Amino acid sequence: MKKLILDVDTGVDDAQAIMMALAAPNVEILGITCTHGNTPLQNALRNTLRVLKICNRLDIKVYPGFEEPLLCNKIHAGDFHGKDGLGDAPDPDAPGLELVQKTNAVEAIISMTNQNPGEVILVATGPLTNLALAVKMDPSLPARLKGIYIMGGNIESRGNTTVCGEFNFLADPEAAYIVLERYTCPTTIASWEFSCRNSLPWSFCDTWLAQNTPKARFMQTIYAHTRKMVQTDRYQKELVSGPGFNTCDTYALAAAISDNVVTESEKVAVTVELEGKNTRGMMVLDYIDALHKEHKVTILKKVDLEVFQQLLMNALK
Repeated sequence: MKKLILDVDTGVDDAQAIMMALAAPNVEILGITCTHGNTPLQNALRNTLRVLKICNRLDIKVYPGFEEPLLCNKIHAGDFHGKDGLGDAPDPDAPGLELVQKTNAVEAIISMTNQNPGEVILVATGPLTNLALAVKMDPSLPARLKGIYIMGGNIESRGNTTVCGEFNFLADPEAAYIVLERYTCPTTIASWEFSCRNSLPWSFCDTWLAQNTPKARFMQTIYAHTRKMVQTDRYQKELVSGPGFNTCDTYALAAAISDNVVTESEKVAVTVELEGKNTRGMMVLDYIDALHKEHKVTILKKVDLEVFQQLLMNALK
């Protein structure tokens, strides 16, 4: 069994990633920690509980993280995910926040890795605030991790929020910088351009959502707002590789749980730009060893689309 901690800012693609993890027979989710990002923290917590409820897994503990980035102003992605993060789809029976744990995310991450040294895979699909604070609180944390998988950053300076800024890194650049400096465990990054270049046909999305299950109907409801937005001409032009169904966060999760989904990757030292007017939050890849960093991260390039599609299909069965 692969032991996972998920660190999320639950919008629609985080929901898809959580459901993929829950459906995998080889995965044990130790806990889910939440952060600001796609939507304010309270929404992210509520949304995570909604996903766990539809999957009959409210036994999994959900921990509250931090409401704001380390230094910069908060940004959210309400236009993309809906103001509540899940498409503004009413849910009168949503679980209450009384189900959220009292322990905060940073303490929970430290505790769970102490209890499972060398076994935990940390999958981060939102801004990296919780992870940065966790390593500040406990510098030995990375040595206890089996690995970390991150959805965020960019590899060709193509932004989706600013000219050169990908949302998750731009939402807390200082945290991204700290994580990429201090987490010297095996690190895998699913970047914005990578997810675009491995996007799926919209016909697959139709088939995926047409499954006659409560999970598929739930996904169809919460994804309607985002799908309408992303199928506009303006957004499709941002996808780098042209029109397609791009479920960003699930790529990092798929790589973490499947040993045969990734077909091409490369190792390179990286950092995060903190000062540029147009490049703040941009991930920088050091191909000439100018940074003199020993630690190299794995940058994902290609996935086996058939394997990836099957993981997505299983998530809604």
